[in-house]
Amino acid sequence: MDLTGPVARYAERMHGFVGDGHHIASPLGAWLLLALVAPAATGAARADLEEALGTDVRTAAATAEALLTAPHPLVASASALWERAATADLAGWRATLPRNTETGPLPDQATLDAWARERTFGLVDRFPLTVAPDTILILATALATRVSWETPFEVESGDALGPDSAWASRLRRVLRTPWHGHDCWIAGTARAGDVAVHAAAARPEATGGREAGLLVVSVAAAPDVPAADVLAAAHEVAVDAATVPRGEGVARRSLYDLPLGETPLWSLREETTRGYGAREERLTAVLPCWSAESQHDLTAAGFGFGAAARALGELVGVPRLPYEAAQAATARYGRYGFEAAAVSAFGMVTGLPPENVARVAELRYGHPYAVVAVATDTRDGLPDGPWHGLPVYSAWVADPAELPEADLADPPRTF
Repeated sequence: MDLTGPVARYAERMHGFVGDGHHIASPLGAWLLLALVAPAATGAARADLEEALGTDVRTAAATAEALLTAPHPLVASASALWERAATADLAGWRATLPRNTETGPLPDQATLDAWARERTFGLVDRFPLTVAPDTILILATALATRVSWETPFEVESGDALGPDSAWASRLRRVLRTPWHGHDCWIAGTARAGDVAVHAAAARPEATGGREAGLLVVSVAAAPDVPAADVLAAAHEVAVDAATVPRGEGVARRSLYDLPLGETPLWSLREETTRGYGAREERLTAVLPCWSAESQHDLTAAGFGFGAAARALGELVGVPRLPYEAAQAATARYGRYGFEAAAVSAFGMVTGLPPENVARVAELRYGHPYAVVAVATDTRDGLPDGPWHGLPVYSAWVADPAELPEADLADPPRTF
């Protein structure tokens, strides 16, 4: 399905909740997480999830499956489900998850943090949820991008941001578009009026006739336009820029239809030039570098995770289990490229079981002992072939050895 509409609506909801402070988010990452839970829902919970997703459950789940099993070459993606105990009650829902979803027992916090780092090129250092003794499951998605611009920016003095910019006196160096390779225009939008638009393309990846790219679009409106309206206009302009032939999407304004002079968004002047044909229009852009790290609570009404918790709770027979949902996101925009990542997580908790007495033993092999290696060979859980149960090696350990120096080092990490 075409996700641009549903994700844009979810993005408006998410950014509206976060507010107009400096932040980075991945509405798509949260939407994917919700879509993975959705097949578990019935009744009112299903209706609430479909409202949040902006489409029906089957379509959302199929789209999430397609995105996560065949990721974009420039957007690494992953999903995982960890459970304290894999119950038969969740088996039907578990089977609906994308086939490459990682599954396993609920790990400790250090392992969750390592998963976040490894799935985001090290951009997200900590997992957004804290595993607790009463956590029964965690579902997570990760998205990560690290790209170089096809044409890098030039460097400009900070005062090029203009006399109306409070940033001009703060920044010594900013970015200026090169003479080719970037696209700049002024667009007329319904939500934000006339906006300044800059688009930079990442260096594409081409294999077997396929070329995968990433277009990063910056949109600025007049200072008094609410952030929600600018973000909505930016989604519309960016999607059009990436998917619609020029001239067929959001209207590009002719510079000859705008008044000369200075505004907070642009400076427009006329220069004498020589040439033939139509009136010439030239645009450049000046932007700051930026970076952001954000943590988002996704438990607010409207994000859909309350309905997700009810859906899974009904499967295990406890429909009102407490839950957590959060996202950690980071991004950096600079002269040579763009990188961004987000880890979104949904966790359910249950009441702690009553305290009890446990006995714990530590086995110590401090004197001679035996070791036997036995082969196994089964098919469908049943013995199959002569090797099954056959002792292959046996030993008596009476002369232990010191740990080699080489084994003191951590093994090389594999990804």
